[in-house]
Amino acid sequence: MKTEVKNSGASGVVYGLGFIGAAVYYVSTATGFWQGVLGILKAIVWPALLVYEALKTLGA
Repeated sequence: MKTEVKNSGASGVVYGLGFIGAAVYYVSTATGFWQGVLGILKAIVWPALLVYEALKTLGA
């Protein structure tokens, strides 16, 4: 039996827009090159940090 999974891709769009917004914010507030590089890395993992902080706050 073959199972077909359909994906709408909406979550990818939301993540992409969030990444662009976070990258613009972090890079615009950076005072040096390496802080800009760190800002790009932070922009990549911001959803994980958001979920971690939310679960820590909720006590889960």
